[in-house]
Amino acid sequence: MGRVTEGTGQPARGGIRTGRGNLRDCQTDRLGKRLGQKSRMKRELPVRFREGLGVKFPRATRLVICFEHRDDAERVREVLPQRMQRYGLTLHPDKTRLVPFQRPELGQQDGKGPATIDFLGFTLYQRRTRWGRWRLACKTRRARLGRAIRAVYAWCRSQRHESVKAQHAGLRSRLQGHFNYFGVNGNLKSLACLLWHARRAWYKWLSRRSQRTRWTWERFQDLLRDFPLPNPRVIVPIWG
Repeated sequence: MGRVTEGTGQPARGGIRTGRGNLRDCQTDRLGKRLGQKSRMKRELPVRFREGLGVKFPRATRLVICFEHRDDAERVREVLPQRMQRYGLTLHPDKTRLVPFQRPELGQQDGKGPATIDFLGFTLYQRRTRWGRWRLACKTRRARLGRAIRAVYAWCRSQRHESVKAQHAGLRSRLQGHFNYFGVNGNLKSLACLLWHARRAWYKWLSRRSQRTRWTWERFQDLLRDFPLPNPRVIVPIWG
C-alpha cells in the first residue's frame, strides 16, 4: 500500500507489467464507483490504475495494489518508485509497505486473518462467517469511529441550549451523512455503535440544560418517538 505525496503526472501507456500478468485495478469496481463520486474525504481521491489508460495522479493519493504472488509484489515495489519519479511523483517511505492479506486456510482455528489494511476511513480484514468460511470484510476504522463519537458529544454540548427541533435536525443530518459514507455491508455494528453514543450524548446534554429539572430516560424515549434518529442501514453493497 502506497501513498503518492508530491506532484502530478501521467504514467505512460502500457502500465506496469509483472511476471504473471498485467496490473489492472487498484480497487474493486463497486468501491471505486462508490467513492469516485465526490468523495467526502478532503483532498483525497480514490484512484483506478488501469493498464493502457493515461491516469493523472492527484497529490496525496492513496493507492492499494493487490497481488496473488509475493514475488510479483516485491518486483513492483522495486520498480514503482522509479516509475513514479519519472513523472515528478514520490512514495511516502513510511506508508509504503507490503501487507500479507491472503485468505487463511479453511482449517485454521484462530479467528483472525494475517493482517488488516486501513484505507479511506475503513479497515479491511478477513473474517470468519457463521459457516466457518473466510471472507473479506470491512468496518469503520477505529480512530475514525472514535473521532466521530467525540464530535457528536462536542456538538450536543455546544447546541444544548437550542430548541429540541433544531438539535434533532442537526444531529440527524450529521448521523445520516456518516451513514451515507460508511453504510456498506458488514459495517452495521460500527454504525450502531455511533448511533448508541449519539443517543447517550443527546440525552446527557439535554439533561444539563437546566439545573432545576432533569430529563429521565423514559421521557427521552418519548422524545425519540417524536424526533427519531436515523437507523443504520446498508447504503451501498460493495460485495455480495
